[in-house]
Amino acid sequence: MEDLCKVKVNGKKKIALVAHDGKKDELFYWVSQNLEGLKKHDLLGTGTTASIIQEKFDLDITPYLSGPLGGDQKIGSLIAENEVDILIFFWDPLEAQPHDPDVKALLRIAVLYDVPVAMSPTSANYLFASQMINTSYDKYIIDNGKNLKARVDQFDD
Repeated sequence: MEDLCKVKVNGKKKIALVAHDGKKDELFYWVSQNLEGLKKHDLLGTGTTASIIQEKFDLDITPYLSGPLGGDQKIGSLIAENEVDILIFFWDPLEAQPHDPDVKALLRIAVLYDVPVAMSPTSANYLFASQMINTSYDKYIIDNGKNLKARVDQFDD
C-alpha cells in the first residue's frame, strides 16, 4: 500500500450523470425513480443530458460540454481531481460513437481512480441501494505524486 494514497469520500457524493442519445430516455426514467436520493447529492453531467435533467426534474446539476465536444474528457479530468465519486453512464453498446476513444478513456480513468460506475438501470440501483451511498468512507488510489517523483528521479542519473 506504499504506492497508494488514502482519499476520503464524503457522505454527500458528487455524481456524474451521462447518457448516449439512445440511452437518454432510460436514464431519465431512472432519474425519475430516484429523485429523492439524487437530491441528497451534488450532480454534474454532460451537455444535453444535464440540461434535460435540470429542466425536466428541477434538479440542481452542473452541466459541462456534450460528450463528443469534450464533456467526456471533462468528466474524466474531474475524476482524476477527485471531484466525482460515482459515475452513472448509460452508454449504448449497440451504436458506434464518433467519440468512442473518449468513452473508453472515461471508463478507464474511473477504474484507475476507483470510482464506482453504473452502466445500466440495474447497476445504478445496486449503487443507490448500497449502505455506502450516504456514508463517508476511505478509498485508496495510486499516489500520483510519488509515481511522478519516481519517474522524474529515474532520469537524474
